[in-house]
Amino acid sequence: MTVVAQHQHPDITDEMWNRIDDVIAAHCTQPGSIITVLRLCQDTVGYLPIELLEYVSRGMNLARSEVFGVATFYSLFSLQPKGRHTVKVCLGTACYVKGIKEVISRITNKYQLEEGHTTEDRRFSLEAVRCLGACGLAPVTVVDNDIHGGMSSDKVINVLEEYK
Repeated sequence: MTVVAQHQHPDITDEMWNRIDDVIAAHCTQPGSIITVLRLCQDTVGYLPIELLEYVSRGMNLARSEVFGVATFYSLFSLQPKGRHTVKVCLGTACYVKGIKEVISRITNKYQLEEGHTTEDRRFSLEAVRCLGACGLAPVTVVDNDIHGGMSSDKVINVLEEYK
């Protein structure tokens, strides 16, 4: 099912389209495999653009609404591009009391980055989470899989500048 030439998306290369075709071909006859297909497609592209969801719906012979419904229901999936580095800031009580709002404000001002968004250069995505389970280290941020405790508005920029 190689229809690569017909599909153009700035974030999806021909090689990615080929991988997506392979994923769809391997799962199109398996009922209930849409979550697996979407996960593999997101692993390939980094997120699920609308054009890709439509392509998957055609390839899997599913209604667009069904594919879109699955993609928007599960927090695992993103319809927006993600940064090379994901910055999670904890909004739990301990972190909040110890100044995480100032940390978020500093990130926002330095990188023009709002919660739930990605920088224009796709360097960082910022996510606010309810709790990271590291209250003893409050306030806490996690960059990719690296935990940074005792975060302050001064320290956060130095930490983020380590991630290119």
